Amino acid sequence: MRSDYITTPRVNKLISRRSRLLIVGAIITVGLIGVIILEAPEPTRTVDEIMESPSKYVDEEISIRGEVLDGSIDNSSMTFILHGSNYNISIEYIDASVSNGLDDNRTVYAQGILRYVDGEYFFEADIIKTSCPSKYEE
Repeated sequence: MRSDYITTPRVNKLISRRSRLLIVGAIITVGLIGVIILEAPEPTRTVDEIMESPSKYVDEEISIRGEVLDGSIDNSSMTFILHGSNYNISIEYIDASVSNGLDDNRTVYAQGILRYVDGEYFFEADIIKTSCPSKYEE
């Protein structure tokens, strides 16, 4: 009888510790899933995807990808034109972080806000990243 008395509290103590560990683990898991869902990155869209219905993206933080139109880079106004298959959009990069290699005919990823001013859409970039041409050279 004495041995039952000694082991019973110990078993209860193990169960409560195991339960606490499971509860803490569940809370951490739910928290991580919540962070992942809430902080999921916005997908990168092409110039054509955005310009087919630009009004739904106005004043929204978005990511866009396209190719720099040949001869469109203007370093004095800090703008260039990004083109897709059917549409073009002006990119303003005054306060943007720009990676090396911004040049004509380069594929560019830009993150920022689409604006509509005086009847024209333009993209106000915060970040501009260019593709590395050496990846594609033979």
